[in-house]
Amino acid sequence: MGITDDAKDAAEHAADKAKDAWDDATERAGDKIDEMKADAKAKKAETERDAVHAKNDAKQRLRGDKD
Repeated sequence: MGITDDAKDAAEHAADKAKDAWDDATERAGDKIDEMKADAKAKKAETERDAVHAKNDAKQRLRGDKD
């Protein structure tokens, strides 16, 4: 019975390690997705800011403002 118990323990340990590796991999993937979403939001905000600045500059030029 000792060999059977050892094999069972080894199989359980291997399964636990595989589950832990899977959980770590999915968490890393989720973190990367969150990072990419945040980068996209920041890029969008920068683009919108630049568009507003360009629009305001164009309006000032049309008004003939010197500033």
